[in-house]
Order: sequence, then C-alpha cells, then structure tokens
Amino acid sequence: QVQLVESGGGLVQAGGSLRLSCAASVSRRSFSIYGVGWFRQAPGNVREFVAAISWSGPYTNYADSTKGRFTISRDNAKNTVYLQMNSLKPEDTAVYYCATGNFRSSWSSDYSYWGQGTQVTVSS
Repeated sequence: QVQLVESGGGLVQAGGSLRLSCAASVSRRSFSIYGVGWFRQAPGNVREFVAAISWSGPYTNYADSTKGRFTISRDNAKNTVYLQMNSLKPEDTAVYYCATGNFRSSWSSDYSYWGQGTQVTVSS
C-alpha cells in the first residue's frame, strides 16, 4: 500500500517557476522500488502525462510539451519525488497528480497509486 501526497502548487505568472513535491508513505516495501509519474488534468480535459522517473532515479521520461522546461527527480531517503517546473505557460494550468507505476509508460492506466492532486495556475 502506498499513499501519495502532492504539495507545492500555487499561482504563478507566466515565465515563473514552481517545484512540486510528491511525498510517499509506504507500508511493507520501500518506496524506492516504484517508478513514479506526474500527470495533470485541466477542466474538461483528459488526464495528461507530464513526466516520470525510474525506481532508482537515473532514467526519466518526459512529454514533448514539458521536455526542456520541467525536471523530475527523486530522493528515496526522503520518499519524495520532485517536479521542477520552469518557464511556465498559461497552458500548464491544471491539477497535478503523482502516481506510482511503469515510468516508461505515458498511460494513466499503467499507474496504480495516485495522490489527491495539487493545483497549479499560471497567469498570463
């Protein structure tokens, strides 16, 4: 069983930065065995893949829309995954979710445990 809690969302102007955190509470197994992904969902839109990271951290996967602007990282000692978001655009506005699963996949169905989400709003 894994419980995920996202934090770090907020309101920022276009061009600004935010860092999201995904803190995990894990029973029985270490958090380090899980790949972790970030997804986002804007009102009226489907949930969209943002980025993912392998269980050990060296392998990452990004959506084309976030590559070069967002960076995913993890600190297994703290059971936390981060999403550094730079050069934010109004179209990045959404609720951002983290989830455990297959980091190679951009499909939400390949991820099992989900957090409750954190709102990111980018003003123009």
